[in-house]
Amino acid sequence: MSFPLVNSIISWFLKKRKHQIELFLKYPLDVQDELLFKLLNTAKNTEFGKEHYFSSIRDYTDFANAVPIQKYETYEPLIERCRKGEQNIFWPTPIKWFAKSSGTTNAKSKFIPVSDEALEYCHLKAGKDMLCLYINNNEDTQLFTGKGLKLGGSTAIYENNNSYFGDLSAIITENLPFWADFSSAPKLETALMSEWESKMDAIVDETIHENITSLVGVPSWMLLLLNRVLEKTGKDNILEVWPNLEVYFHGGVNFNPYREQYKKLIPKPDFKYYETYNASEGLFWTARH
Repeated sequence: MSFPLVNSIISWFLKKRKHQIELFLKYPLDVQDELLFKLLNTAKNTEFGKEHYFSSIRDYTDFANAVPIQKYETYEPLIERCRKGEQNIFWPTPIKWFAKSSGTTNAKSKFIPVSDEALEYCHLKAGKDMLCLYINNNEDTQLFTGKGLKLGGSTAIYENNNSYFGDLSAIITENLPFWADFSSAPKLETALMSEWESKMDAIVDETIHENITSLVGVPSWMLLLLNRVLEKTGKDNILEVWPNLEVYFHGGVNFNPYREQYKKLIPKPDFKYYETYNASEGLFWTARH
């Protein structure tokens, strides 16, 4: 199958989501209410759902009264029980993934439970929505004639009593659908390397001869990688290495301090930047700039 045909098929598939996104924008409160009650109905027979009377909640006010805002420490004992293997505490399907997130008042790290449903319908779906919007805004895109270069942080996965924890980027990488894995670089084993310097060198070696059409990652880390690519290849800018590069999907830190450096590295007037907010709790897309 030719790369242009693959690009057309994947683009067509992703563009179909646009109608649903437009409905979300037109009826935001209805959509949020529908989702809230779907989640409550799903979790009503869990330990947490019974204790907070999910089955009796009839509107958002009921929900706010039944489940007041709490600090992480309130829920830490429940999360630790789940990490040790107990199930049906706050979600009915088995939870084995835990995203290791930033520190709290009394702990170096916090662990966010990530269900298979959260991966599929939140993190991965938001990523597809981001691609959908990009494709609809750029009808002539050739994004899928090449590959997207992904750069995550510390991507080691650790086991704990048959549960697994690590950075969210590692968990998502482990659970990418086949088509996303097919259109991404570097290969999974390289992306999941834990030693940073070795991983950077391996990514450069794997990707400098690929047709990279997009970049995905935190600006500060990606900047290091791009400069290493130039050092390895002896080229003056990134377009001499990857001439079909067309977009950078970034997030995690404020992009403004890096903007001018990227303009020098990628001197393409119509090069596009799309900002995302990929938190452990969920992936949110924002806007292009």
